[in-house]
Amino acid sequence: MNINWIILIIGGIFESLFALSLGKMQQTTGKELLWWFISFIIFVASSMFLLYKSMGGAHPIPTGTAYAVWAGIGAVGTVLLGIFVFKEPVTFWRIFFLSTLIISIIGLQITSSVAK
Repeated sequence: MNINWIILIIGGIFESLFALSLGKMQQTTGKELLWWFISFIIFVASSMFLLYKSMGGAHPIPTGTAYAVWAGIGAVGTVLLGIFVFKEPVTFWRIFFLSTLIISIIGLQITSSVAK
């Protein structure tokens, strides 16, 4: 796995964290709301920058693959944070489709590596 994939994975994690910040912003007021807003700005900027960086350098990830994997990691992470932090429901179908999303992310990474 080249460094760009590691950068992209970290960017996807930051995407989940900016979604977490949005959720927390809806639950708070005052100074706590301000801190969650600041964390949102930091996480969204970091996430976008890391997505950008993953598409350059010596071993760039194709734009379509990078964006799909970044968004998929963010989606999986956001669903998991929703379950564990916000106590959202865990159902068979939710886990089933989350699993298919994870399989698709892995497939994109594998086929992107093979295509080179």
